[in-house]
Amino acid sequence: MKYTRLYADENGESHFEDVELEFVPVDFAPPAPAVNVSAFAAATRFGFLSAPPGGYGDWHPTPKRQVFFYLSGEMEAKVSDGEVRRFGIGSVTLVEDTKGKGHTSRVVGTKDVLLAVVQLED
Repeated sequence: MKYTRLYADENGESHFEDVELEFVPVDFAPPAPAVNVSAFAAATRFGFLSAPPGGYGDWHPTPKRQVFFYLSGEMEAKVSDGEVRRFGIGSVTLVEDTKGKGHTSRVVGTKDVLLAVVQLED
């Protein structure tokens, strides 16, 4: 599985990075058979975010390190190095640009975007 990391470098410029998750077989819930599991990260809380079509966030850093799971709709994000990416149903992004210029975000299409958001420890 791949996800997209959005981060700020030491100069505060934001970038995208594709990250591949490694899965290993684990006896996760015995006596059920082993399943493939990735490494876990400590989280502080979770919630949901909804935004309407055309919703736009001008340049901003993320307020916390967080993971977005895209449940419906589609969003577009632009980082300060100029790259633009779209994220739709099934996409996962790790957003870590808590400092610097940040990124822009825009809801594209005709549907509300719905995200599950998991905030991570700093």
